[in-house]
Amino acid sequence: MTDKLIIFDTTLRDGEQSPGASMTKDEKLRIARQLERLKVDVIEAGFAASSNGDFECVKAIAEVVKDSTVCSLARANDRDISRAAEALKPAASGRLHLFLATSALHMEKKLRMTPDQVFEQAKLSVRFAKNLMGDIEFSPEDGYRSDPDFLCRVLEAVINEGATTINVPDTVGYAIPELYGNFIKNLRERIPNSDKAIWSVHCHNDLGMAVANSLAGVKIGGARQVECTINGLGERAGNCSLEEVVMAVKTRKDYFGLDLGIDTQHILAASRMVSQTTGFVVQPNKAVVGANAFAHASGIHQDGVLKARDTYEIMRAEDVGWSANKIVLGKLSGRNAFKQRLLELGVAMESEADINNAFAKFKELADRKSEIFDEDILALASDESASHDNEQYGFVSLSQHSETGERPQASVVFTVAGKEVKGESDGNGPVDASLKAIESHVKSGAEMVLYSVNAISGSTESQGEVTVRLQNSGRVVNGVGADPDIVVASAKAYLSALNKLQSKADRVAAQG
Repeated sequence: MTDKLIIFDTTLRDGEQSPGASMTKDEKLRIARQLERLKVDVIEAGFAASSNGDFECVKAIAEVVKDSTVCSLARANDRDISRAAEALKPAASGRLHLFLATSALHMEKKLRMTPDQVFEQAKLSVRFAKNLMGDIEFSPEDGYRSDPDFLCRVLEAVINEGATTINVPDTVGYAIPELYGNFIKNLRERIPNSDKAIWSVHCHNDLGMAVANSLAGVKIGGARQVECTINGLGERAGNCSLEEVVMAVKTRKDYFGLDLGIDTQHILAASRMVSQTTGFVVQPNKAVVGANAFAHASGIHQDGVLKARDTYEIMRAEDVGWSANKIVLGKLSGRNAFKQRLLELGVAMESEADINNAFAKFKELADRKSEIFDEDILALASDESASHDNEQYGFVSLSQHSETGERPQASVVFTVAGKEVKGESDGNGPVDASLKAIESHVKSGAEMVLYSVNAISGSTESQGEVTVRLQNSGRVVNGVGADPDIVVASAKAYLSALNKLQSKADRVAAQG
């Protein structure tokens, strides 16, 4: 007999808490559809009470996702819970995820509440939530560093009130696998009604052990839900990586003895989509989804793989979405082929006009580079999505001049609230000059804290994908731009970041 391991994806909530990783509504919807295609069991769509924008995102995802449970985070108070329940009303299957800190440090320094007050609030909040929705998850924030006796008391009470999932977070990434697994095991053994709820793990990667800790919580502790994110995205050092947990359980079924509902062939598409949307590049040696994950440079390894794949490969590259045929379209490809490829990549355009605009950009790109890859299509889709958010700034054209011994000059034409303006500047290089040309007109005063360039595909003909991270007045945002011309990609990325920076959406930070 085997059990099913529930995969709870929090890319759109905890993953988005990475500095600069905030996403637009359209971007979140596109990723949610990809997660549904991946057959993720639970999608944590956001923190509905944190802002009107997050509320609308949760609601929109609840309206379109039908095959996965849609979840919203909420603090353990009536206002947050009501707001989350309202956002989840359209969901075919909805879940309320309540959290309240239980460690002595958090209760004293952050909540300024006594243990008895926390106990009462936890109990009453679950009781209130249970009147609004049947599927209730409760997380004692900083649970791993909480006093076990107090934690048992709280968790027994919330299960009695109707919590159906109990999540024990290692909020600050302090755990060690064996200790964390035994911590969960002891809680389940000590709490008399522990069998009335599904137990879950949520681990952060501060010591590089989020996946190991989560798997120990499953194997030793008996947890049957893992909370994770695509590419391990998340604040600080990130969260437990979905693709690593899934492939570990699938590859070592002999050890874990667990079933999964995940369609692993969609893992790579999800990874690329999240990476290109947030600008967080996947390192080449990243397990499962890194560019080198299935590459063999050693002559001995190459010889072994050619004779028998399983000499050096424990997984098939195709099983997670890698394909030997990476070229998908060219300049002779028609609109229907383009539209079909968008669907296969999990990109849903809102209207025929959107598809036509994206196809026009595709044809323009195909005239500039002979081979169009999946990554190029996703970059085009990201650009098209961004253009529909009624953004303040939009790229029009750029010219720049640079030669050895001369200071580079740049002129950038862009739109501000629909009207074309022109900025000019010199700089240390063509990129510096172009961004200063934009800033000379915008005068945002933002500080650039990251500039990075990544080749979307191989060869010098590749599109360059540029990530610009800006900081201003405590806000940190990422902008991403793609173009075969790196200078143009840089200008697009800078304008994208400025758009996010001028957005007034407020966010309330929350950890689980």
